[in-house]
Amino acid sequence: MPRAPKPLLIPTTQARQIWLRAQRLDTRAPFGEGAQAVTDAVAHLGYVQIDTINVIERCHHHILFSRIPSYRRADLRQAQSVDKSVFEYWTHALSYVPSNDFRFFLPAMREHKREGHNWYASVTLADTRKVMRLLRAGALTIRDIEDDVLIEKEHLWQSRKPSKRALQLAFYTGVATISARQGMLKTYDLMTRHFGWDKLPKPASAKEITAYLLDRALRSQGVVSLDSICHLDAPSKKAVASLVASRVRRGELVPVAIEGAGKQEHWTAPATLEPAEISSDLVHILSPFDPLIIQRKRTNLIFGYNHLFEAYVPKAKRKLGYFALPVLVGDEIVAALDLKTDRQAKKVLMQKWTWVGQGKKTAGRKELKRKIEEELDRFERFQLDE
Repeated sequence: MPRAPKPLLIPTTQARQIWLRAQRLDTRAPFGEGAQAVTDAVAHLGYVQIDTINVIERCHHHILFSRIPSYRRADLRQAQSVDKSVFEYWTHALSYVPSNDFRFFLPAMREHKREGHNWYASVTLADTRKVMRLLRAGALTIRDIEDDVLIEKEHLWQSRKPSKRALQLAFYTGVATISARQGMLKTYDLMTRHFGWDKLPKPASAKEITAYLLDRALRSQGVVSLDSICHLDAPSKKAVASLVASRVRRGELVPVAIEGAGKQEHWTAPATLEPAEISSDLVHILSPFDPLIIQRKRTNLIFGYNHLFEAYVPKAKRKLGYFALPVLVGDEIVAALDLKTDRQAKKVLMQKWTWVGQGKKTAGRKELKRKIEEELDRFERFQLDE
């Protein structure tokens, strides 16, 4: 058996540039504009996370805006409800994913249908029959169901409406999909009717899903580890590790050792190691749910920035603020801005500005602040445009 190749040592600066290029944050408008740009961005990233917090614009819009400078919320509505090129399902969290990837999610849907879903164990057969009768008659929102008898919540985020729980279970089992979204109000429809299918596509095999997870990570991360490929998906690690090892043996992947990573193994495709320069004029105000930030340990390793999500931390103990947004200038995270959109006054409020990393240095800070404030003006216009 041939000896495994020795990992190539790469500095964190190179790892940053590779990751930024993979995330398409190395250029101003990598996907163009309009609904097609949304389709292409979601296809490249693999997923765009959805979250309910709206102290500023919700994260799915924010993540897309970071990569599509001309982005409008209507572009996502077009992609989801008209073009049907993206759909909602669970990755490590509720996310928009490419409709072309649907078959990779079908095995999870079938498993929930066969074995149930732990979050919705309280859904009764009567609840299911009721919402299926309504769904067969046409698409609906939870507001269309007015005869529910409210029940006690079993946890903080759970609905008190039995019909909503039944709709959510239908969503996880693949019977229903979210055909439209207005804010956080979801319209549900039968999956087959929404996509115009006579029947669901053929599900991907376990082997195909493993390759999908690895390829998605390589495309959107550039340099990968088992933790980054299988974020919050520990059961997939064994199969992914086996596939990585086989690709290393074939020379399709090379092991790399990122400066400061210790024993954590990383891999990349050989072509990815080509030098990449990131313009220092590029400024991105990122969501805390952005793919560049959501894997906190990875962000800390590669950028030297430990993001603190403090929305659920008592005010007196916060360091960065309630909903701090990391600021990327070139290939460095230099600040964290705690912003709040005052929609009545039509302005974005600066709650707190914290310099981090290279931003702590006084040399050149005046120019750095000017660049960030220019991007803040654009960011504010995006927040207030309807």
